[in-house]
Amino acid sequence: MTTIRYDIDKNLRYLQLLSQSFPTIADASTEIINLQAILNLPKGTEHFLADIHGEYQAFQHVLKNASGNIKRKVSELFGTTLRETEKRELCTLIYYPEQKLELVKASEDDINDWYHITLHQLVAVCRDVSSKYTRSKVRKSLPSDFSYIIQELLHERTEDTNKTAYVNVIIDTIISTGRADDFIIALANVIQRLSIDQLHILGDIYDRGPGAHIIMDTMARYHDWDITWGNHDILWMGACAGNEACICNVIRLSLRYANLATLEEGYGINLVPLATFAMETYQDDPCKEFKPKLSGGSAKMDDKSQRLTALMHKAIAIIQFKLEAQICERHPEWNMQDRALFSNIDYDKGTIIVDDKEYQLRSNYFPTVDPKHPNRLTAEEQILMDKLSRSFKVCEKLHDHIKLLLSHGSMFSICNNNLLFHASVPLNADGTLKEVEIYPTKKYSGKELMHKLDMLIRTAFQNDSDEEKRKYAIDYFLYLWCGPDSPLFDKSKMSTFERYFIAEKETHHEAKGDYFKLRVNEEIADYIMDSFGVEGPNRHIINGHVPVHVMNGENPIKANGKLMVIDGGFSQAYHEETGIAGYTLVYHSRGFQLVQHEPFTSTEDAILRGTDIKSTTQIVEMSTHRMHVADTDKGKELRQQIADLEELLYAYHHGFITERERKK
Repeated sequence: MTTIRYDIDKNLRYLQLLSQSFPTIADASTEIINLQAILNLPKGTEHFLADIHGEYQAFQHVLKNASGNIKRKVSELFGTTLRETEKRELCTLIYYPEQKLELVKASEDDINDWYHITLHQLVAVCRDVSSKYTRSKVRKSLPSDFSYIIQELLHERTEDTNKTAYVNVIIDTIISTGRADDFIIALANVIQRLSIDQLHILGDIYDRGPGAHIIMDTMARYHDWDITWGNHDILWMGACAGNEACICNVIRLSLRYANLATLEEGYGINLVPLATFAMETYQDDPCKEFKPKLSGGSAKMDDKSQRLTALMHKAIAIIQFKLEAQICERHPEWNMQDRALFSNIDYDKGTIIVDDKEYQLRSNYFPTVDPKHPNRLTAEEQILMDKLSRSFKVCEKLHDHIKLLLSHGSMFSICNNNLLFHASVPLNADGTLKEVEIYPTKKYSGKELMHKLDMLIRTAFQNDSDEEKRKYAIDYFLYLWCGPDSPLFDKSKMSTFERYFIAEKETHHEAKGDYFKLRVNEEIADYIMDSFGVEGPNRHIINGHVPVHVMNGENPIKANGKLMVIDGGFSQAYHEETGIAGYTLVYHSRGFQLVQHEPFTSTEDAILRGTDIKSTTQIVEMSTHRMHVADTDKGKELRQQIADLEELLYAYHHGFITERERKK
């Protein structure tokens, strides 16, 4: 070891604490050797997804196939020894082992022979995906029932003639003892687990699709993940915190896309009071503007259900517009008073003033709006909101899922020289960072703005915090959802009211903020990364939020490769608009691969017919050398740990700290 003069006096207390974990020179030396070895392992594979929007089947399939990474591994291993149909069958078995085994056992004539061949194939795949990890990390990923056996199979090969019989006997015994099915399931799960080291979600798990709660249940069990919150996640967080305007938006969006599964089945939110109120209040209203958008499973909704959904949709929308106006009036500093549109209606003429221009309303039926006090809830509306708010307040599962978002999430993150955030960093027209005012009337921009918003969001869920600040934080969820300078929205307005009630599309326009106009500029991307302290020659910004319109020729890779937008439209509602069904990004030891997906048919199709998501891979950026753990954030941490341990060794060798016997 190179002799280095350490400032022992300054660090002695810390070194004494460190010596409790490494009480001898041998212990500290062994750990240094271990950490140095880890630094030279290949970089783990990172998986980036954005804007999942409740499409749980497609999401779970992408997790299971690791955006095609498992299929690629199978092709590399068995490219010349297996037919395409056989490789497809093997992949399906890895993705859906329980279901596929039932089909195989019903059709296979010699199941023991099939078991023998398949187990050897699965072991080969498992050995390949585990090769970039330490034995310790692999061991921690193994199911306890089969941990020892899997370890033996991973580290012994049939090519070694001295071990051929040993390996074959293990396989034969697994089959003869009736554990083959369980062992196959265990191996498949280990392959899925080790194919992705870390999952990054760039926001918007919620809304539109039917299974956001299922996605959150999946994430509760997932080994290593993080999320940068999206505007739709924030909306649900606001609803959970008690923001009634957010509650209305959540319900309205669920009704708009005829996807009530997350609300009713996932979280048990009781919508019967809303249905009763809607039928009593709007029974004479055609509610044409509020007919649900049908796609996927909701396309089979009958006329009676569509009619009831439209009534409920309008009822909650009217309440939403009132509550939003009340919050905006409480916060004039937001400059969103123009969203109080009920005040701009001439109820006799059926017209409305928007941007100093008069428009005819599509519908002028507002039985709950008092022209003198247009933003005041009626007594019946208030009773309804009290019931709905209570449903959100007492739902333990929703609160558990929001806690999960809080513990794994943030407004932005920096990981391995990549800056991750959902939508934007507010900019001025000249490309400089834009200042945004938040509580208590202070202005922030860039990284500081994101950090302050992160803290404000958490304040809403802290009962011991300042009550005035907590109330402001709860209100602020609405601004984050639809405020002009919100990093999660960043548009001139959210024209929900205009889309429902005004035919002229000029009123529907939502002008995007300057970030979206300037993000194609490499200098702007560099400026933003500099301001966030993102370093390194191969740094990137990775976003979601705005679907990439591939069918119109839009490219998801911008700013000369320094910015990537990976929202290609997971949601079925976007498929016709974008022409694809989403992007995922894979960052492995050899570089970045952007995977473009076609629509996922169904889990049933994947199991029965071996269909996979058809994907096209674009090589975004390949490294000149294979990246190792040393090249990552984890590598920086390990090098610091090594430096600390070397300082501890110095203290041992020079008598500053005395070795002691390890406790047995």
